[in-house]
Amino acid sequence: MSFTQLLKQELLAVLRNPVVLLTVFGGVVFYSFLYPLPYANQVPQQLKASVVNLDKSQSSYQLERMVDATSQIDLVRRDSTIEDAKQAVLNQEIGGFIVIPEDFYKDLLLGKSPTLSYAGDASYFLVYGTIVEGLAKAGGTLAAQVKVSHLLVEGVPLESAAKGYSAFSLNLKPTFNSRMGYIDYVVPAVFVLILQQTLAMASGLVGATQNAQSTFGYWSKTPPAKLILARCCTLVGIYYLLSMYYFGASFSMYGINLLASMTQILTLLLPFLLASCLIGIFIGELVPRRELVTVVVLISSMPLIFSSGFIWPIEMMPQWLVLLSELFPSTPAIQGFLALNQMGASWQEVTPQWTLLWGQVVLWGSLLALKLYHKSSKSVVISGTSTSNSNSNSNSNSNSNSNSH
Repeated sequence: MSFTQLLKQELLAVLRNPVVLLTVFGGVVFYSFLYPLPYANQVPQQLKASVVNLDKSQSSYQLERMVDATSQIDLVRRDSTIEDAKQAVLNQEIGGFIVIPEDFYKDLLLGKSPTLSYAGDASYFLVYGTIVEGLAKAGGTLAAQVKVSHLLVEGVPLESAAKGYSAFSLNLKPTFNSRMGYIDYVVPAVFVLILQQTLAMASGLVGATQNAQSTFGYWSKTPPAKLILARCCTLVGIYYLLSMYYFGASFSMYGINLLASMTQILTLLLPFLLASCLIGIFIGELVPRRELVTVVVLISSMPLIFSSGFIWPIEMMPQWLVLLSELFPSTPAIQGFLALNQMGASWQEVTPQWTLLWGQVVLWGSLLALKLYHKSSKSVVISGTSTSNSNSNSNSNSNSNSNSH
């Protein structure tokens, strides 16, 4: 069988297997819409909150209006006591509340700094952080107004008072995540992991399915090295197209930055896809049943995503865990892709990750070669034993026939 015919057979093996077809095309396309969906609004907005106003002065009511005017908070109720507000949080009617203390206005007039108390449900850190941010923003704005008013009373010109109410000013410019959202932060890295896991499942399922079927298929008549090369070419070609969909159409749909050139992305993807495919084929040769391929790959997803370095800094991880994660292509691929595409790094800066990916191709290719060699040696031994038994039975039959004569 020529190599072109072998490629055709491998493509048909993917297209005719409904499990593999669903994993490759259904999984990749489905996750491209499902995973970014929770982050569609980027950051929480207009979270429900309450206010406990113990001062009931004009300034305290002004603070209430300022809190309600922030984009983070929607004041939906007023409570007369802290216990009532606390119970509302426990009942999940609100996400948090602010307490305006007694003598709030009096302390402002005396030039003292009144203490505003915040409380919220910290089990949802996004909700808690957003509410605290909104309350702090409103409190800081009112404090600035009071400070400017005092400076004006002391005879400071308005322009100087507006600039001098604080000892310093902030000029915040987000560098790599201009929208300060979660889509730009999470989705690019997770897309890389999805490509690895679905590709590993697909290559493993194809091999495990063929191992479970009759040994008279085209795969049994093809040298293992040639078969693996054809399978890698077929699946890597398919995943190049799916990667272009992920890093092209999907990124454009969600407004994610695309700083790297297509040539750089395709070059980085080559060893990444090859290593992922070889891992899948290796798993398919190890497991006794086809369905275990999916189980093994899915179980590894969470450890791989948390050890890849974008959720938790690599410097804060145990060294053994860092070394273990570098055996899998998702770790250097995520780091290299984020640096190249999201941060605008040059190709020279991601060369270590690219080199590591090629090292993984060699590693997993060598492990697969050893596994196939062991498998072929075992088959030869079994075949030799069967032949020997057959010859023994034949000799026994001949001897018995001769004795009967």
